[in-house]
Amino acid sequence: MFYRGRKLRGSPVLREMLRETRLHPEDLIMGYFVADTKDKDFCKAIQAMPGQYQLSLEKLLQTVRRAVDCGLRACLLFGLPAVKDAVGSGAYARDGIVQRAVSALKENFPELLVITDVCLCEYTDHGHCGLVSPEGEVRNDASVELIARTALSHAEAGADMVAPSDMMDGRVAAIRTILDEAGFTALPIMSYAVKHASAFYGPFREAAESAPRFGDRKSYQMDPANRREAMREAAADIEEGADIIMVKPAISCLDLIREVRDAWDLPVAAYQVSGEYSMIKAAAQLGWIDEKAVLMEALTGIKRAGAELIISYYTQELLEQGWLS
Repeated sequence: MFYRGRKLRGSPVLREMLRETRLHPEDLIMGYFVADTKDKDFCKAIQAMPGQYQLSLEKLLQTVRRAVDCGLRACLLFGLPAVKDAVGSGAYARDGIVQRAVSALKENFPELLVITDVCLCEYTDHGHCGLVSPEGEVRNDASVELIARTALSHAEAGADMVAPSDMMDGRVAAIRTILDEAGFTALPIMSYAVKHASAFYGPFREAAESAPRFGDRKSYQMDPANRREAMREAAADIEEGADIIMVKPAISCLDLIREVRDAWDLPVAAYQVSGEYSMIKAAAQLGWIDEKAVLMEALTGIKRAGAELIISYYTQELLEQGWLS
């Protein structure tokens, strides 16, 4: 007698009953780009990410309200300051755009989990994630101090979670220390622990206006070819106090998502990054794929690999279209 797997696939009802991996609204986190502008109606389309926008604070609140009404549970904020400088001062300013956005979101949507991206790249005039020496080298330890100050300013504004994405060594420990000393002992850290120097980030750099003015980020972001290094990075962040471990990009790191999931009993997040979003959008607009079917297969694969949380720019559209029902 051979195995007849088709016996359990013949009925749509039975297939649904036996589905092993399911997506839920609470699995998903939506990324938003909020701009520091006096134009309350500012809503600039991101050409490389069809359907995504740079938003004024007022437009952000309107957009988030629609999403919350459709079941959005969590968001991740990226800021675009009015002015950039060499030390990224807008990142840790008490009245910075992300700090104001956090306060406004928590006032209007107290049940929404507001997570903040903690980095300097959107705020520096050179586009790197840390301070740069006169010789052009990204300075790790001096950058960590400012990264920690940024996380504290987000906590003081009311953020529910901070997510350092800079990939400076020791930044999780520095953030945990400064948060604890300020009384934010219960505030979780979602660390961009396994973050590759990936070509899939291209569209994001238009969205966040954060492309490096010189060089690249390969001296601090990971080589995509390295599996053991990924595990060392995750282990280091866990040791330093990370509460959730993130892996990105998702599409090229499904093996690492599973390996991190199996190695540690901590929640795992995966980031379906801008390039992943844009590829699906572009192919769908050309009529080459079924957009909903491909998206759901991709997200299901990420969750099946072991991610409890998925950051995706598709989240709001997915909820508004009722694609999870």
